[in-house]
Order: sequence, then structure tokens, then C-alpha cells
Amino acid sequence: MNLSERLAQRQALGDQQPQTVRPAGAAGPRPAADVPRRAARNADPFAGVKRSVHQGLLEALGPKLYDAHLDQSELEQRVTQTLQSVLQRDDTPMTAADRTRVAQEVADEILGHGPLEPYLRDPGVSEIMVNGHDQIYIERDGRLVGVDAAFTDESHLRRTIDKIVSRVGRRVDDASPMVDARLPDGSRVNAVVPPIALDGSMLTIRKFAADPFTTADLISFGTFTSPVAELLRACVRGRLNILIGGGTGSGKTTTLNVLSSFLPDDERIVTIEDAAELQLRQDHVLRLESRPSNVEARGEIAIRDLVRNALRMRPDRIIIGEVRDGAALDMLQAMNTGHDGSITTVHSNAPRDSLSRLETMVLMGGVDLPQRAIREQMASAIDLIVHQTRLKDGTRRITHITEVSGMEGEVITLQDLFLFDFHAGVDEHGRFLGTLRSTGLRPGFLDRLADRGILLPPRMFGMEEVAR
Repeated sequence: MNLSERLAQRQALGDQQPQTVRPAGAAGPRPAADVPRRAARNADPFAGVKRSVHQGLLEALGPKLYDAHLDQSELEQRVTQTLQSVLQRDDTPMTAADRTRVAQEVADEILGHGPLEPYLRDPGVSEIMVNGHDQIYIERDGRLVGVDAAFTDESHLRRTIDKIVSRVGRRVDDASPMVDARLPDGSRVNAVVPPIALDGSMLTIRKFAADPFTTADLISFGTFTSPVAELLRACVRGRLNILIGGGTGSGKTTTLNVLSSFLPDDERIVTIEDAAELQLRQDHVLRLESRPSNVEARGEIAIRDLVRNALRMRPDRIIIGEVRDGAALDMLQAMNTGHDGSITTVHSNAPRDSLSRLETMVLMGGVDLPQRAIREQMASAIDLIVHQTRLKDGTRRITHITEVSGMEGEVITLQDLFLFDFHAGVDEHGRFLGTLRSTGLRPGFLDRLADRGILLPPRMFGMEEVAR
């Protein structure tokens, strides 16, 4: 079919809406029909009214309009008054419900993050994904859902991104088109802008729970079981070094937060993160955050620098939000030099893959160490691997509790203490019925825990007969 025939066919199908302009060379299918691009949706009928209200507020308040300390009640009153004036001036008919909506959207634009604000307020939304100014997805109950909300244009989205990143002293532009940042509540933000984002700027927000999940919450969600929670509490209290592995969005940080709640209140804890999001409730917590380089490519403070500095701060525990580069070697050395009881996370597909990733990251640090030396460091430093997975039904489950036993030749030996039972199948709604089950193996670290006064019942590991 030639070009003229294709155009005739599209016209016959009624596809006469203006199409989103895609940059030359952009590949891939067009968005799904259930989440059309903004060009295929009806434009906001009150966009002009909102622009007029916004302009009126700028004229009335000037720079004060964007003051971080602007009182919200004062702003809402100003918005209502300005909206009334604009409607009277332009003789625009509007229902009471529309007035309320427009006033709220203008206030969201100024004080918050425009069309994202309703989803940031919604506790049922765990993640917000902006794929260009005209397409937004959210994650609700572990599933992705397209929503009928959009930014006015690319510049509107860029202003929102700039507002977010500037609050934490970061920038995003052609020279630095990727950035990690956080919202005032701690929610994790990633932004990618052109030229590397071919179809327009993209924004991903991993929301920060205002009320952190507890052990009881994760048990009720099925993330782990009561015996596993008891085991993890004992391992944290007994100062074992724990590595939490899993894929993106599998819940590693949530699990790290819960494990950190087991830390004693009388210890000095140093946390190290790319973008601060851990929620430790202890009093003696020192929080460190990495910093990217400035416009002049100077001033970068990497995770590795923070790990080295933390060792000089007399920490009892070091909690690293995620290790992803040469900081792995510094972390292993810290764990091997008296700073036991540390916890960190790593992206991986399985417990053994977590160790392979660490080994690769040590080599990324530019050190010339033999493979066996690196593996001996890991075998000596890490006591327990907790692996977490986001399953197809959208739930997040711990699937492996694995002990690092030692070395046999050139290989680090592992033994699984608890495994998720995938053989249990799924219910009529597609939800997995399995749970974590003991493998019946006795952990080698039980004696170490006992030396520290922490006793675990043998029945936890299916060892009743052995105990008798």
C-alpha cells in the first residue's frame, strides 16, 4: 500500500485528529489506544481561563507567588478572587463544580506539581510515570493504569521538573539530561529530558509512604511470613551483614526500611543514599546524600566518598540505600573491619547473581584484585542475602532467604534457608498462593547469634527431631 492509499484509509476511518509530532528517527509503536496521546484527546476547555488566572496572580503577587513559605490558605483565597474577576471580565459561563476544579488546579500548579498533584495525594498510588507531556501512567495495587491527565505542553512539564530538582540543588539540561532527585516528602524522582529522551521529557516518581510500612504490614501483604520476620529481626539484632537483592520495583527499599526498624535505639547509625528516602525512627541517625557535579563538572560527592567518610564518624551501623559502583569494595572492607551489622541493597535476579553483581562493581572501582581475593572478601563480609521479587500478579514477595556459608575452592557457597513455594499455583484471580517455606537446613550463624544472647527455636527451620 502506497502513501496516498494509507492516507485515504486513515481518513475513511475518521482519524482526522492532529497527530503528535515525533522526532525524526523515533522508533517503536504508537501508544496503546486506551491511553492516547494528548493530541487525540479533547483539549482542556478551561485552559485559557487557568492561564488568565495564573497571569492575574503573577501581577498581584509577583515573586511572592513562588515563595516556598506562601501560606496555602492565603493562596487559595487569592486564586478564588482572581478566578471570579477573570470570569466576570471574560463573561465565561462555569458551574460551581468547574470553578472549584479550576481553582484547585491553579493552586496545584503553583504550590504543587500541576496535573500530578491529585495522584501524589492519593495514598493508593505507589508510582507515577510521565511519558512525555501528554501521557501519564500510575501504578495502583501493583498494576499500571493509564490516566486521563496531561501537561499543557513540553515547556509545562519541563517547568515542573525544574521545580522538583532545583529544590534539592540539582539541575537537568542538555548538558546533564538525566537526574535523580526527591520531593519534600522523600519520594524518589527520576527525570530524563531531550536530547536523550526522543519523544519529550520523562518523569518517574516512586512515592514515599507518609506512614512507613511495618513488619505486620509486610506479613499481611504476604511479603514474608512471621517466622521469617522473627529470623530477620534476630539477624539484625545479632549484627549480621545483610544484602537485599531484587529487581527494579521489587520492594527492596521497603524491606530495608522494615529491617532498619529492628536496629537498637542505643546505636549510632549512618545512612548513605543517592536520594534520601530511608525512614529510620531511631534518634541517633546521621543521614548522608550523594551530590552530582555542577555545571563546571566539579563538586561531585559519590557514594564511595560517603562510605569512606562514614568510617570516620564512629558508626555502629552503616546503612547504604543501594550499592551500584566502586563503592562495593569500600562497603565490603567496612563490613570486614568491625562495622558488622550493616545492610545494603543491590539490583539482581537471584541470590547468586547479587554476589556476581558485587564482584563486577568491585572491579568497576578500578582495583586490580584477583578474583579469588574479591570473593573471599564477599564470603567473609556478607552473612545473609534476602532476595525479593515483583511477581506477575503485581505483589512483591521475598522469594529467598539465603545464607553465605563460605568458600569451596573458587566458589562462594550458599545455602537457602527459606524459599518461596511457586508450586502452590495461583487462584482464580491470578494471585500466587505460595508462601515462604523452610528448606530444613540449619543456619551456620545460629551459634554466632547464641553467643550474643539471641536464641532461635530449631522448629523455625523444621529441625524438631534434630533438636530432640
